Amino acid sequence: MTPLPGAVGISGLTVYDWEAADGLCGGTPHMHLVCSEAYVVIAGEGSVQTLTTSGFADTPLRPGDVVWFTPGTIHRLVNAGGLRLVVLMQNSGLPEAGDAVFTFPPPVLADPDAYRAAAVLTGDHAEAARRRRDLALEGFQALREGGLREFHTAAHRLKRELLDAWWIRWRDGPLATTLMTGCQLDALKTGDLSHLDLGEVSRLERPEDPLFGMCGLLHPYHVTALPTQPPGGASASPHPPHPKESCR
Repeated sequence: MTPLPGAVGISGLTVYDWEAADGLCGGTPHMHLVCSEAYVVIAGEGSVQTLTTSGFADTPLRPGDVVWFTPGTIHRLVNAGGLRLVVLMQNSGLPEAGDAVFTFPPPVLADPDAYRAAAVLTGDHAEAARRRRDLALEGFQALREGGLREFHTAAHRLKRELLDAWWIRWRDGPLATTLMTGCQLDALKTGDLSHLDLGEVSRLERPEDPLFGMCGLLHPYHVTALPTQPPGGASASPHPPHPKESCR
């Protein structure tokens, strides 16, 4: 099966309707280090609360809206009633490979074992996901008063060992897709139409069993399995290929 256009990740999401300590219903605040994320609202209404170095914002979500944000944006989905989304993730769905950091309080962020214990769902997954949400919300509320730079540093410290594997996903996903388009353009300039003979249709059915995700019940669509070995191995180059070299 060919990758989704642009090598993005795609999931269906039914946002949690669990009420939190501040009286709002919704998901778990978190941040991505290298992924932009987009929401396509298909039902219900609510908002996405965001926190960046520019400040706090609360963006409405209604059917037909498309909202997206870049890495470094802490975000929390708020469900005001029946909120359902299609979520598009940059870089081959990298959050499923660990590119997300929950806004737990600083003592938890400072201890990798404590962070892992708070982040992993064990036992009753619904109860565990709710506890995780509430702990992240506690940290999120504190971050609104300050400490965002320190949170960035803690997030990097927690995830830096995954960077090589993420590099491979980027190289073999979105970068490879972009380079392929360049090769096709070069071929068309010379009158080579051979890639048009390879046209095909792919179809994915909606996953039956949802997962307890960060923001709600998640239906992730799995398109292709990507390699996980770090760059520098026998089959990996330490640098991306030049566009012309990739066409050979």
